[in-house]
Amino acid sequence: MLEIKDSVAVITGGASGIGLAVAQYWAQQGGKVVIGDIAEEALAAAKDRIGGDTATVVCDVTSEEDSARLADTAISAFGRINLVAPFAGIIMDGLMVVPDRDTGKVTKKMSLAQFQKVVDINLTGVFLTVRECTERMINNGCRGLICLVSSTGSLGTAGQINYSSTKAAVSVMPKVLTAEFFRRGVSDKIRCAAIAPGYCATPILEGMNQKALDNILQDVPIKRLIQPEEVASLVVELYRNEALAGEVFYVHGGLRLGSRG
Repeated sequence: MLEIKDSVAVITGGASGIGLAVAQYWAQQGGKVVIGDIAEEALAAAKDRIGGDTATVVCDVTSEEDSARLADTAISAFGRINLVAPFAGIIMDGLMVVPDRDTGKVTKKMSLAQFQKVVDINLTGVFLTVRECTERMINNGCRGLICLVSSTGSLGTAGQINYSSTKAAVSVMPKVLTAEFFRRGVSDKIRCAAIAPGYCATPILEGMNQKALDNILQDVPIKRLIQPEEVASLVVELYRNEALAGEVFYVHGGLRLGSRG
């Protein structure tokens, strides 16, 4: 079992939501944190909330230079990387095509920009963060976990062809990376796994119309949203337990998709 104390976590999207929850939980266990986020003011506020040994990097995850700088900051500040949590992500929901109810003709469609931006951040951004951090983990003899974040949306959610596609892609990465690490003889030192949260109590969902939120919760057996801290505790357990590798672990309160069983 790996210890959290003095271990170093690199977290993107760390200024809010699940990323911030993971950073706080990690620091509470005695770990050191490097958080990257595009929002400079939010980063400063997050650093104050996390406390302890925390470094911040203003980082655009779609930039190779920023991703390299984020990984280098962890090595220069703390000497190692043990947990990589590329949690930066966005949603830009919409139907691919929208036929008019009266004429049956398509009157609206998802723009390429709307599709591409989600892919750039949610998929390319994950690739760059993982690539740069893994390189430095190997070169510096680090031991630990790459913890990706997929979603129950990876199973297919109408109105999210952009988001669901990226999360489905992320959900296969643990198997691919575990196989690659195994082939190159580093799989006993660096593992990869993913979490897949259900409906989580982040600002996006909590700001929803209450009636729409109530409809969502009808399909959740525990009858409430998942708390970010509950997701964070799973991330930490995946890190600690070295027998857990190559899989996606769901944390969704027993969510029923399309059937209440």
